[in-house]
Amino acid sequence: MQIPQSEKITFEQTQKLLQWAQDSGHLVEYHREKHQLVFYIHSEWYAKIYLPWTYLWDSGKELIKNPDPHFSLCLVKAGQATVGYFHHEKMEDHKVFRAYMVRQKQGKSQIKYLNTKGKSRAGSRIRLAETERFFEEINERLNSYQAYPIDFWGISCGKTLWPYLFSSSTPPPFVSGSSNLIELPFHVSQASFEELESAGKLLLEFHLLLSEAGREMTDFLRSSSDEEENW
Repeated sequence: MQIPQSEKITFEQTQKLLQWAQDSGHLVEYHREKHQLVFYIHSEWYAKIYLPWTYLWDSGKELIKNPDPHFSLCLVKAGQATVGYFHHEKMEDHKVFRAYMVRQKQGKSQIKYLNTKGKSRAGSRIRLAETERFFEEINERLNSYQAYPIDFWGISCGKTLWPYLFSSSTPPPFVSGSSNLIELPFHVSQASFEELESAGKLLLEFHLLLSEAGREMTDFLRSSSDEEENW
């Protein structure tokens, strides 16, 4: 599991790039919906840094370590989901949910089937009820995390399933446009405990994404740095 086309960097490397951009008069913007720093030159971006969810970008345009970070993740696939609560760098709670949502012969989820065939048969009604309860249980667990001061809610959920999460009779503790709701920037193959654990670890790291121009610029930065310093 990784963020596509990105490379892992350190806090020191991030600070070095920030200082260089400031000294060069480059624009740096913080995009909260991705918890990401974007570096611009002549209105074109050349670097993006996905920040760890244990760090904050404060109003003084400074990167600081959050002294008490809390975040939650929700991974949803047809028939299985997992949610977790993280405090500092540790997963403190998690739960895996399963539902009878896939038609045995066709292998198609009940939601996709309803879009084409309707819901008249008994089996379809059972699967629909399972689907509704599935999202209620997910949201009930997410709501329990409101006992903590959650900084970020992270979600990986297919667009077909997205409306069912938000239209559930038990709504989630956030709305689609919440400022602290982030769609995870990497592919989740399974909504399993193992994937949840891997996602939590990935979100504790700095990840750098460069444009073609950015690669040339950072190559120059590497070659011009002091020998005792590592980029």
